[in-house]
Amino acid sequence: MNLLERMKVSIDTMTMGEKFLGSIMVTLVGVGIVFAALAILYFAIIIMQKVVGKSQPKKIVDSKPSPTIEDEVVEEETVDNTELVAVITAAVAASLNTSTHNIIVRNITRISDQTPSWAKMGRVDQISNKL
Repeated sequence: MNLLERMKVSIDTMTMGEKFLGSIMVTLVGVGIVFAALAILYFAIIIMQKVVGKSQPKKIVDSKPSPTIEDEVVEEETVDNTELVAVITAAVAASLNTSTHNIIVRNITRISDQTPSWAKMGRVDQISNKL
């Protein structure tokens, strides 16, 4: 009697070796079915890409150079920044756990913010919720 035919009847009549071989056979058949299904899906996706990809018109690339964006002149404020320097120095000292006497701030450069307004509002909302 074949092993698969014996597995149909009852598992109690099988020896431990037969149970082990039967479980390996079932595992291999299951893995084979999964890989066959994945291969079918792979080829179906490739065929669909070729069919759908041909119907899309190619975009024409405009070879004209884009107009140059004029550099924005950033006006620097000539405001007394001693309070700002003091606050930044204190913040750096607090983050480094040292005294403000050990830190010298020589230059502060303002960096333009590229963050969209919705992100700024979200940040403000997050901070206000934590306070």
